[in-house]
Amino acid sequence: MTPMSDREFRMLSDFIRKRSGIELKPEKRAMLAGRLQQRLSARGLDRYVDYYHIVSSGDEAEISRMLDCVTTNYTYFMREKEHFSFFRETVLPEAIARARDRDLRVWSAACATGEEPYTLAMLIDEHFAGMKKGWDTRLLATDISRQALAAAQTGMYGEERIEELPERWKKRYFQPAGAGQYRLNDRLRAEVVFRQLNLTAGEFPFKRRFHAIFCRNVMIYFDARVRRALIGRLADWLEPGGYLFVGHSESLVEGHPGLRYVKPSVYRKLGS
Repeated sequence: MTPMSDREFRMLSDFIRKRSGIELKPEKRAMLAGRLQQRLSARGLDRYVDYYHIVSSGDEAEISRMLDCVTTNYTYFMREKEHFSFFRETVLPEAIARARDRDLRVWSAACATGEEPYTLAMLIDEHFAGMKKGWDTRLLATDISRQALAAAQTGMYGEERIEELPERWKKRYFQPAGAGQYRLNDRLRAEVVFRQLNLTAGEFPFKRRFHAIFCRNVMIYFDARVRRALIGRLADWLEPGGYLFVGHSESLVEGHPGLRYVKPSVYRKLGS
C-alpha cells in the first residue's frame, strides 16, 4: 500500500471535513490511505498529494468517488429496533392524526444501503393495512454516497441480511432472486424516494416539514460544531410535535432549545 505522509493526511482530511463534515482523527490515517488506494490505482497515481490536487481542483465526479470510499455505510434491518417499536406504536398514529392533508412525511437522512427506510416503509404499509387510498406515504431517503444509494435502489439483499425481519414481512415484501438473494417487491420499493444529499452543505431543498426524521449513526463522524449546526437544521425541518431519532451513541448532550427529550436518542420538537 502506498504510504501516506502526515502532510498528505492533513491536506486530505481537511478537504474531506470541509466537503462532508466527516472528521478524521490522526489515528485514522492508515484507514484513509487504505480506502483511497483504489482511487490512486484507478488514476495511475503514486502519491496522495497528486490525488489531493485532483479533488481540490473541483473534480466533482472524483470527489463523489472519494466520499464513497471514505463514508461508512454499515447498517442492517431493524438496527436499534426500539426506535421502530416507538415509531409504530406512538409516532405513526400521532403523525397520521396530524396529517390532515393525508401527506405523511418521514425522512431517513443517512439511509446508507436502504435498510432503515425500507423498514419504515414496511411499518407504514402494515399500519395502513390496505387503507392508504388518498394518502401519500412515500418516504424520503438521502445519503451522501452515490454508491450506497445505487445499492439501496436495487432493493436486493442477501438471506443473512433479512434474517432478523418478521417472517410475515419476508413473505409479503420479498421475492427470491437466486443465489441466496432476495429483492423487495416493486410496490414497496416505490414507497421510498432516494436522493443524494450532503447533510452539511447548503440549504436543504425541501418544501414542507417532516413528521419524523431519522438521522442515526452519522453524527458520530462530525465534530461538535458541525453536529450542533446539523441538529439545529434538522429541528427547523420538523413539524411542531414531530420526532427526531438519532443513534444510541449520539444523544444530544449539547441540547437544543427547540427539542424535548422523550427517551434515549428520541427527541420531540416543541409546539403543537
